[in-house]
Amino acid sequence: MPPAAFRLSLAGVSVLLVAACASPPPVYDMETFQHESPFATWSTREPAEACELGKRALLSQGYRIEGTDMVRIRGEKLFQPQPDEGVTLNITLVCLPSNVGAVIYANALQTRYALKSSSTSTGLSVTGLGSISLPWTAAKESLVKIGEETVTSPTFYRRLFSLIQTLDGTRIDGIELDSADTGS
Repeated sequence: MPPAAFRLSLAGVSVLLVAACASPPPVYDMETFQHESPFATWSTREPAEACELGKRALLSQGYRIEGTDMVRIRGEKLFQPQPDEGVTLNITLVCLPSNVGAVIYANALQTRYALKSSSTSTGLSVTGLGSISLPWTAAKESLVKIGEETVTSPTFYRRLFSLIQTLDGTRIDGIELDSADTGS
């Protein structure tokens, strides 16, 4: 191989190695912090009353409620989409005062688990004689966390907030009611 071709191929390999070692951009660079957010809705109720509606919405869908804070509700629901995997959906609602009553912030976190098997065997070591492996084996299965992410689907949060509004009496069958219709 001529020296110029060798140097060119060495340079090409070097570029490929540098490109392979480059890390992806940090995830915080993708964070946009937009004014409009699918994670919030407003209520004319006081924060504690708004969160009570959120608690009722979660309970009506089979979520287990944790804690007793009146303006911070945490619900958890377990799913098993496949026999060897599990998913936990945690929803946190935080209700804060606003100029119209309360703003309800929602955050859902989906955690995925997989069933992993491991086996062990029994061994015995005696000084001077050596070691002996005994044929007793034990298989152990456990759920291992394989991923966790914030649910970012605007449709998911619209469904949750729609249910809260329905329980509040400000929405019936997908139709938004104004205050004259609800008597408030």
